[in-house]
Amino acid sequence: MKRTFKYILVALATVLTLASCSEEKKKKALLPNISGKAGEVIVVIGKTDWEGALGTVIRDTLACDCPYLPQREPLYSLVDVPMAGFNNMFQLHRNIIVVNISKDVTEPGVVYKSDVWAAPQCVIRLNAPDSETAVTLFKENSERIKGLLEEAERNRVITNAKRYEEVALAPVVTEMVGGSPHFPSGYKLKKKTDDFIWITYDTQFTQQSILVYKYPVEEGVDMMAPDNLIAANSKMLKDNVPGMFENTYMVISPIIRPSVKYMKYKEHAFAELRGLWDVHNDYMGGPFVTHVFYSPDGKYMVMLEAFVYAPKYDKRHYLRQVESVLYSFEWKKSKDEK
Repeated sequence: MKRTFKYILVALATVLTLASCSEEKKKKALLPNISGKAGEVIVVIGKTDWEGALGTVIRDTLACDCPYLPQREPLYSLVDVPMAGFNNMFQLHRNIIVVNISKDVTEPGVVYKSDVWAAPQCVIRLNAPDSETAVTLFKENSERIKGLLEEAERNRVITNAKRYEEVALAPVVTEMVGGSPHFPSGYKLKKKTDDFIWITYDTQFTQQSILVYKYPVEEGVDMMAPDNLIAANSKMLKDNVPGMFENTYMVISPIIRPSVKYMKYKEHAFAELRGLWDVHNDYMGGPFVTHVFYSPDGKYMVMLEAFVYAPKYDKRHYLRQVESVLYSFEWKKSKDEK
């Protein structure tokens, strides 16, 4: 009898959870679409705090120079709005940070919510009883705040890529490496060999490209060591990405050494290289981001590189777009996993 009652409680809890999820989906479906430009953040904050220590910390964290770009661009474009002016127009923005400083705050902290006034929206609320506490909280949570904004921007690109996917490209990449990113509409296959694929989205003045490279794992070699990752990247570029003229080819810029970080995103572990590229014996260049990881069987390495060429424009937005495509990579599921 007790066991039967337990099963009933579990079933009831499951039904209530599903009903709650369904209501939440319906609620979000009724929300208006977000407004604002990609990479833009509304900061709802009082004038005194914006011009004081708290505003300085926020700007130093979110409007600092975006790393590894050929010219200075802020990580995010910030727009400060006083609470009294935070009307319906601003509430529809894609990224919002609300600074709530009040003596009535009993639980100081940073709270994240999605899709509060619009969708898909990122809303971060900083609650503090005074300005000094707010400064401390923002400093302590600066990496988390940047991560939430970055993931929100990235997920929007991935969602659109899946919704308007260039479906012919994923099978080509999957055939070579066993999985593929989701390529948005407009991307085209530019080059394919047994171990290399070049997929690009070109306009009159810009190019956003993704390179896919496969190379064997060498026994006794630390394939994830920074020097080995950079060497493999350099070989891929020299062998496969020629320039416009004879004896020209793409290289990692010698001006600055790429950064190497080891990351995990949704159970997918990889090494990230971030830096600048040049063309040997020519005057072209721009930023790149590379993800490198082992194949499931451990026999080879997979290298995905996103790079941008946009000599007439700022590059932060273009790089963030094409980098987001790398994060959409998925291994092909077996029949049992479907």
